[in-house]
Amino acid sequence: TNITAIAGDGSHGLPDQAPFDRIIVTAAAEDPPGPLLAQLREGGIMVLPVGQSDTVQSLIRVTRKPHGYDYDELRPVRFVPLVEGLAQD
Repeated sequence: TNITAIAGDGSHGLPDQAPFDRIIVTAAAEDPPGPLLAQLREGGIMVLPVGQSDTVQSLIRVTRKPHGYDYDELRPVRFVPLVEGLAQD
């Protein structure tokens, strides 16, 4: 009852519903998307794969601190790429 599914470009997040305590991204970006970082609450955590889509990527944890972000590399992974644009129904 506390989940809403929305089809769209996930790299933009949901600014109208931010800030978030947790964000999980299940497609690889070359860098953490700025709009998603901005939507994390202080103390919030985002977990996402980063790296090129044709190589091994790194699963990272980003924690928003009062004066920036902490990045922790968790493990090597392989995910599909995060592609800009609207989702197709």
